[in-house]
Amino acid sequence: MHTAPAAPAVPDYDLLPSPTTAKTLAVLDLLAQHPGGLSATESARHTGFTPNLVFRILKTLVLMGYAAQREDDKTYTLSNRLLDLSRPKANGKSLVVSAQGALRELRDDTGETVQLLIESGGKMLVMEQLQGTHALQVCGQVGMRIPLYSCAPGKAILAWWGAKKRAEWFRGRALKSFTANTLSKRKDLERELELARLRGYTVDREEGIEGIRCVAATVCDEFGNPLAAITVMAPMSRLPEDLFEKLGQRVMQAARAIEKEVRL
Repeated sequence: MHTAPAAPAVPDYDLLPSPTTAKTLAVLDLLAQHPGGLSATESARHTGFTPNLVFRILKTLVLMGYAAQREDDKTYTLSNRLLDLSRPKANGKSLVVSAQGALRELRDDTGETVQLLIESGGKMLVMEQLQGTHALQVCGQVGMRIPLYSCAPGKAILAWWGAKKRAEWFRGRALKSFTANTLSKRKDLERELELARLRGYTVDREEGIEGIRCVAATVCDEFGNPLAAITVMAPMSRLPEDLFEKLGQRVMQAARAIEKEVRL
């Protein structure tokens, strides 16, 4: 097991240029660490701020749309407002909006859940998800983060990064095994990435979660740099390996359609 990194020292907020702003950001960060929600009292205890200050910050965040208060237990949670602000744009157009048509067609053609993801902070961030049409579905959640190397969309990004950037990502990084199929050795992962560049798509053979397989392709800008990746995810019972090639071609087709849309 890896030892968790030491928590950063808590700053003296009153010595910062804008103490109120710093404390508001601290509350936002706290809510991000507790997706299940926190009460105002719990938030005050975690931050060490006065209950009155925390209450005013939380109420302001709710009024501004950055947080929401549940009706049942009155706890506070983050909204998707920050995610909306961070959504990437290409040629001034929202990548999420530009991808909607192709993602919908891909979902309808396959019946499986499809996602649009970007690389953020060394992990993959789910920006959009369209749930499949089968009774039994595999799905994630918008805003969730996934290790690059253990999922098909992450490997798609890694494969299309330049060699220098990929080497920087690997430097000093331990590849943890999540299942028996995780590519936790660099040489095995590099071999997989080379194969992905040759065929144009990537696959996940239950490398992140047992029983779940995925096929993904990159969405690139006009210079060939990866902007995002799209993926189809399904239970292994509905995605045997002999369907990888056919689905890979279909996912690549959807990725090209998104590229065309963002360049209009």
